[in-house]
Amino acid sequence: MWFFITAFHLLFTPSQALICQAYGSVYEVDEAYLADLIVYEELSEVAADVVVYEQQNRLYADKPGMWYFEEKKDFARFKIYFTSKKSEANFIVYFTEFESFAGCSR
Repeated sequence: MWFFITAFHLLFTPSQALICQAYGSVYEVDEAYLADLIVYEELSEVAADVVVYEQQNRLYADKPGMWYFEEKKDFARFKIYFTSKKSEANFIVYFTEFESFAGCSR
């Protein structure tokens, strides 16, 4: 049984390379089934897979960890859902106030 759970987790959890490609314009959805990625927001940078800096201009959201939140889903590169349960998330993010800290942390 443990083998099947581990195999399922490995097959359906995004790889670190895929997680690092989650940058650019983002649209937040209200339901998990509408999202491309499900994320959990951590209060500590230490446990995060990606440290995110929220850009004010979509043109500057061009590197891993740089996100620009769109108001219209048609303009977004990907859709995310914020979950309150860490076990449901594809990966964990931490929002930083400093642009230079943004990026993949693992």
